[in-house]
Amino acid sequence: MLTAVTMTFFAANSLLARFALREGEIDGGSFTAVRIFAGAVALVLLVAVRRGGLAALRGNGSVGAALALFGYAITFSFAYLSLDAGVGALILFAAVQITMIAVGIVRGEQPGPSEWIGLTLAFGGLVYLVSPGLTAPSPAGVTLMAASGAAWGCYSLAAKGVRSPIAATAGNFARAAPMAAGALVVIWWTGQPHASWTGLRLAAISGAFTSGLGYAIWYITLKDLSTTRAAIVQLTVPVLAAAAGVILLGEQMTLRLVLASAAILGGVALALLGKNGVVSSAHE
Repeated sequence: MLTAVTMTFFAANSLLARFALREGEIDGGSFTAVRIFAGAVALVLLVAVRRGGLAALRGNGSVGAALALFGYAITFSFAYLSLDAGVGALILFAAVQITMIAVGIVRGEQPGPSEWIGLTLAFGGLVYLVSPGLTAPSPAGVTLMAASGAAWGCYSLAAKGVRSPIAATAGNFARAAPMAAGALVVIWWTGQPHASWTGLRLAAISGAFTSGLGYAIWYITLKDLSTTRAAIVQLTVPVLAAAAGVILLGEQMTLRLVLASAAILGGVALALLGKNGVVSSAHE
């Protein structure tokens, strides 16, 4: 149940960002800053009421992880200025998984045949999704969302091995807050910032609930999920985001998106199963 709630929160992030940014309720920099500020406040409060209180924040989190978190959040926001919720989530989570698998290869892991087939299938689906045509998404949006996924993949890898994941996440959000403030100053000084109350509320909800609380719940559920299951369940997020985008935001479900989704999600799932299936089964 907690896993289902978390995946719903992750998909809701895409919907909230898409609605707030594409409808012109708030600019990308302001959305990022409010999201990170709200997430930091929510997580610090969550740590404060747990055993050990705010003292648990000392020594948790890192500047490197905070940079990855900020990089994910800022590129995520600007990508959704030109992408639909489903397309954005698909590119994001494909980039996350491809990044994490690629890092494993660089670190010396030897992919098996199913991994190479899966990665080739996923990459082919991504190429098909972004190839020129009437229904191809914005190249700038695709590039930004791919960068966002890579940053989130790095952030996820940095989180491995932390002793107190919730306190570490709170520390990372707190460290990312000054970065978001600096970006906000630059954007407000050089750009054309704007924010309605609706946009501010959507950004705050995204930060405090679907990001901050969602990440906290996710770390709790990870204790009871194998590595393979934890990776594969995240592949449901683009499907949830695409379906909700069609129902709630009036987005179109194109044939290109359906075919690309099948190729990308199927390919990544095949690669993950090939990478972790035997190990996971042995531990279970």
